[in-house]
Amino acid sequence: MQQTLTWLKTQIYVEKRRQIGILGGNFNPIHNAHLLIADQVAQILGLDGVYLMPEASPPHQETKYTISAEHRLNMIELAISDNPRLGIEMIELQLGGVNYTFDTMKKLTKMNPDVYYFFIIGGDMIEDLPRWYRINELMKLVQFVGVERFGYLKKLPSPLIWVDIPKMEISSTYLRKFIGYGDIPKYLIPDKVYSYIQEKGLYLDGK
Repeated sequence: MQQTLTWLKTQIYVEKRRQIGILGGNFNPIHNAHLLIADQVAQILGLDGVYLMPEASPPHQETKYTISAEHRLNMIELAISDNPRLGIEMIELQLGGVNYTFDTMKKLTKMNPDVYYFFIIGGDMIEDLPRWYRINELMKLVQFVGVERFGYLKKLPSPLIWVDIPKMEISSTYLRKFIGYGDIPKYLIPDKVYSYIQEKGLYLDGK
């Protein structure tokens, strides 16, 4: 991996493009595993930053409930407020609806020709990559970065870079149920995010 990454970064340097990671998701709510992944990928790959990209609607609207984009965005802003390596990419919120990753990243690369994007995915998503919409073209637009998830093997197609980071298995689904039961998610989400959840009365039904 190191040899491939060194070659890639050399090419990007020659082209004088900034290197930005993208971590997409619903962030309903954002939690410490999201933040760990974003921060560690930024540091390990030496990126200029990693932007969290909240989706406007979950990919399977009929089976997955989500709170408003406003609340999710506010929680992300609180969560990353003390980390200059992290930022927010709002393009999918601005576009609205369900968006294919290819279409999103094509728009981003056109809007920001001075940026080379590293698209971060969990190990649980790698098996599905061949079925992603226009995946071959997408792989030419961005550099995919895989991070490990429990129970999934490191089977990476050639163009992907693997980043081994500390394991923190937390899911937003679990946290919503956890909060709905009245439990306090200490050390699972940032304190500022939990305070916001309490203030706004979010996830009281556990959904």
